[in-house]
Amino acid sequence: MPLRWFSSPRGDHDVHMIFDREAKRMQRNRAARHPNSIDGDYLRNEVAARVCDRLLDIKGKQWENVVDWGSHAGFVARHLQNRDDVKTITMCDQSSDMLHRDVSRDREQYPRIVPHRLVCDEEVLPFKEGSIDLIISSLSMHWTNDLPGVIIQARQSLRPDGIFLGAIYGERTLKELRNAFYVAEQEREGGFRPHVSPFTQVSDVGNLLMRAKFALPTVDTEDIVVNYSDAFTLMRDLKIMGESNAVIQRPLYTRRDTLAAAAAAYKSMYGLPDGSIPATFQIIYFIGWAPHASQPKPKARGSATVHFGDLDQ
Repeated sequence: MPLRWFSSPRGDHDVHMIFDREAKRMQRNRAARHPNSIDGDYLRNEVAARVCDRLLDIKGKQWENVVDWGSHAGFVARHLQNRDDVKTITMCDQSSDMLHRDVSRDREQYPRIVPHRLVCDEEVLPFKEGSIDLIISSLSMHWTNDLPGVIIQARQSLRPDGIFLGAIYGERTLKELRNAFYVAEQEREGGFRPHVSPFTQVSDVGNLLMRAKFALPTVDTEDIVVNYSDAFTLMRDLKIMGESNAVIQRPLYTRRDTLAAAAAAYKSMYGLPDGSIPATFQIIYFIGWAPHASQPKPKARGSATVHFGDLDQ
């Protein structure tokens, strides 16, 4: 199973070009123009709601400048409308068509704060150092080639005690589809090509936050399982989500018999009693704070005055 490996004991890092960013921009543009584009919003909207709910645990903050980084059509901004502590929202996405897809519905979707829209590559944050209070990234960072670099940029863009909050797909995402294609291509073509994007591991997300010098990093994960009538319906939805394969070494053409074999293998291996198939989306949630003097600090190593063995006495 292909994974993304980022953790390193070194302070620097090499950028491995895994994804075709221009292809991803074009995929999102086509997805935004699809007549049934909103039918693919369900997962992003649900995860955006769960990400924003995590702000309920943070009290006494005022978010003057909030950035929705990799905003797609603006799901995070919709779920921030009922928060009096949010003053301005800037939505950023590399796809102009997706960013502006619902602009005609702004007053309906954003009754309190109409967000600013900024077309930019999510791999380069266009903000001054120390100018943002809160950066939220929901299901976008998995397409960045330089994930360590963009996390460092996020920390640099935040004001002291600012927050970086988000969600990213984990390694178990679409495991069923990946396995079905593996079986089908081995049988039909005698080899295997990458049909599903590589995803990161939970441990790597925490390590990257610490390496970027975020304070108090926290990471947790959950699996969201969505049922589809068949593999072709799943692949159609991925297309209108703008989540088609954008790996540089992706196959540009897949034979029809291989597609049919993959769909059959999917149903054979994972089919449910009602005839549907499940698709797993592993969501890794994370939060990190830009360092500030008011934050709790760990005690120096060796400074403890009580032994663990004495705690029960």
